[in-house]
Amino acid sequence: MGKGTIVNALVQRDPGLWLSRSWTTRRQRPGEPDDAYVFTTPDRFEAKIASGGFLEWTEFLGNYYGTPVPDPTGNADGRDVVLEIEVDGAQQVKRQFPEAVLIFVLPPSRAEQERRLRERGDPGDKVLARLKKAELEEPIGRSLADHLVINDDLEQTIDEMMTIISAERAR
Repeated sequence: MGKGTIVNALVQRDPGLWLSRSWTTRRQRPGEPDDAYVFTTPDRFEAKIASGGFLEWTEFLGNYYGTPVPDPTGNADGRDVVLEIEVDGAQQVKRQFPEAVLIFVLPPSRAEQERRLRERGDPGDKVLARLKKAELEEPIGRSLADHLVINDDLEQTIDEMMTIISAERAR
């Protein structure tokens, strides 16, 4: 019940949204859908960096993660683009597009976040690294975000985000 689950539900419920698939060099987790990311090699990722092909990108735990620059004639077709990104990427996007609306999704507690990470199969060292990063990023995310949502109940989280999206569109 993490970010991927939330954004996939949002895109399914609202035909006016389009999800930009991030790229990563990390290995696909057991049971993870093939389209969760564009899984790629470090060489291919670095070539895309060099060609300016990412809107934002970062390196974490020895892997690259990045959002390709949306193709203006491509898949979005005038829909609102949804990015499932980390705080570092959000800072990069906000610098380029100050009008971007950022929703920072928080776990109900660090203990629940740890449980979710372990449940999805992350190794212990990766769980601890992710929790440490979350501690450091949370104050930045809170200050950067236009909206904060606590992901305690999946349906409530999705409903709250749909409300935010509707209100932002009405502005």
